[in-house]
Amino acid sequence: MSEAKLKVILLKHTPQPEETVAMAAKLCYSPADIASLKGKTAAKDQRSFVERLMKMGHMSPVEHVSFTFGVEGISRACSHQLVRHRIASYSQQSQRYVSESSGFDYIIPESIKDNKELKQYFIKFMSDSQAAYNHIVQKLNESGIEGEAANQDARFVLPNAAETKIIITMNARELIHFFRQRCCNRAQWEIRAMAEEMLRLAKEAAPVIFAKSGPGCLYAPCPEGEYSCGKIKGVRKRYGIS
Repeated sequence: MSEAKLKVILLKHTPQPEETVAMAAKLCYSPADIASLKGKTAAKDQRSFVERLMKMGHMSPVEHVSFTFGVEGISRACSHQLVRHRIASYSQQSQRYVSESSGFDYIIPESIKDNKELKQYFIKFMSDSQAAYNHIVQKLNESGIEGEAANQDARFVLPNAAETKIIITMNARELIHFFRQRCCNRAQWEIRAMAEEMLRLAKEAAPVIFAKSGPGCLYAPCPEGEYSCGKIKGVRKRYGIS
């Protein structure tokens, strides 16, 4: 058992994502066949065209581009928030098929980590949960219930802090929406940290598509209204926007 650290990897994405978006958009207005349209699109830099497309808010062509991320070091509490984003595909490490008998890793919130007493209490609770899990598995095994059948019942005592691993695939339009919601200061700290790292990687792969991605307050008034964090200037500064 140990504290887990966030790790995000961009595993795969649509090749030439901005070229793909440009081709999809141009097809809507072009009488050309797809083969010739593909050749014409590939032959020139599509940056200015995609920038104009994003500025217009013509988002349906952006859905043709997808990104697949591998994420480790997040809690089950975080993954429960993540899967509320329905226009996505998820494959998560199972607590039914993967035994936690050798020791589960966990995430400690900073507010708890910074308090010596609370941190000790938290780690003891993790240890107690592990002991309870192992005890239940052992007793179930003794009664003839083994493998996944034992795991699926013993996991009921595992905490939300237990670390999980997940693979996520979203199209670029849904990612933009995801970043708008989850990079916001009002998002829970753990999913915000994950979203910010996903955004960094997405910008490297498709800088034009994600040029203005981030929380909803970057280029407009805060969409949270009366629930705003009140730190819009600081948020924009963090994203390099004056």
